[in-house]
Amino acid sequence: MKKIFLICLLVVIVTSCKEKNTKDAVAEVPVVKTITDDVLESAVIYEANIRQYSSEGTFDAFTKDIPQLKELGVKVIWLMPVFPISETKRKATGGDFASLIEDEATRDRMLGSYYAVSDFTKVNPEFGTKEDFQELIVEAHNNDMYVILDWVPNHTGWDHVWLKDHPDFYTKNADGEITDPLNEDGTPVGWADVADLNYDNKALWEEMIVEMKYWITEEGVDGFRCDVAGSVPVAFWEYSIPKLRAEKDIFMLAEAWEPELLKGDTLFDMAYAWEGHHVMNEIAQGKKTVLDLDAYMVKMDSVYEQSDILMNFVTNHDENSWNGTLKERMGDASEAMTALIYSLPGMPLIYSGQEYDLDHRLLFFEKDEIPHTKGKFWPVLDKLGSLKNHNPALNGAKNKASYQRISTSKDSKILAFRRDKGGKELIYIANLSKDSVRFTVPITGDFKNAMSDENVSFVPDEQHNLEPWQYLILIK
Repeated sequence: MKKIFLICLLVVIVTSCKEKNTKDAVAEVPVVKTITDDVLESAVIYEANIRQYSSEGTFDAFTKDIPQLKELGVKVIWLMPVFPISETKRKATGGDFASLIEDEATRDRMLGSYYAVSDFTKVNPEFGTKEDFQELIVEAHNNDMYVILDWVPNHTGWDHVWLKDHPDFYTKNADGEITDPLNEDGTPVGWADVADLNYDNKALWEEMIVEMKYWITEEGVDGFRCDVAGSVPVAFWEYSIPKLRAEKDIFMLAEAWEPELLKGDTLFDMAYAWEGHHVMNEIAQGKKTVLDLDAYMVKMDSVYEQSDILMNFVTNHDENSWNGTLKERMGDASEAMTALIYSLPGMPLIYSGQEYDLDHRLLFFEKDEIPHTKGKFWPVLDKLGSLKNHNPALNGAKNKASYQRISTSKDSKILAFRRDKGGKELIYIANLSKDSVRFTVPITGDFKNAMSDENVSFVPDEQHNLEPWQYLILIK
């Protein structure tokens, strides 16, 4: 009996020590500088697909690579949804429900959509534990990075506790049945694996805010990327975001383009540059020219406020899985377009695998994996990230560097522009076409090509030649 007592006592002591160590580790989270406008000016954002990032598909596997991301200039990590995924109506590859698959082994491979959340206060056990999640936050903060959580405010999975406890939170049809998200004409959007939330119910607003606050105050996240933010009433964001900011300064990214979501100082900080992304795709595919990009830049000046931030990207989880890899969509233009998203006003995005030359469409509803061999793009992103972090001429947030288009003799194919701020100047010149182009450009002086470290001189009326998709980033 005495031996049993001693064993039990030892277990209690060991368990208490482990709990204390875990608490101490979390308590040792360093005080990170508040996420300020200055931080955002020079930031690169990284979209982390935890499931597909590693063979393990865990928080821990991603956490150990965070210091490497710092080499690429990453200052903001956006975690795709980390919540448990609903079993009911779980989606499978091909679009059917996993429950309809007869073969058990095949059915078990179908993990469903990250965006069919069953509980906003827990983590997906496939990824690890809350303690593992907290260690990720600690490592990011130790490396002067901020972590934003992908939040899904428009809908939940069909297993979510609200369906039982708060059915009034959901949209219902004429027969009183809860529906999946619908278009304005009443037809299904195509997201049958989720139930649509009804923001006419103000009680939903309060509950949503409570659960968002939890991740800020208890788990230490630094903000949110809000899925289909434009499908949620602007009034909710006007009400909720100030309440979230009252807890601490946070960074808010809207998966949306609507300018009204960025108005003033209380709503979202950044939105998607969807239109710019589509223009770049179409230029790469020969469907549009540089003149269309010029028109886009003029339009952005008239549509958005000077302090608005746009996220520039050549790929993300939706583009990769549904519309094609970077190589499929942009081909030989891939590097020039990547350099362009760093050089334009805004914040550039790296999606998991982009740094390792990801060349396949990642499976969305089942396990897959990005490569981990450094190839062509790692050194490119390394140089671009360093420029973005350290050269004020690439500031792209609320106090962004100026953008001035430079006319050339071949403006439909040659894009040239100048960015400057604080006495620093940077010039981007690229042949955004499939043809070799000779042209003149009104630039004079000696520069260094930031990508090759070669010295380049420009004299008046000199003819220059750029090969298809060749680009230069010039600094004094």
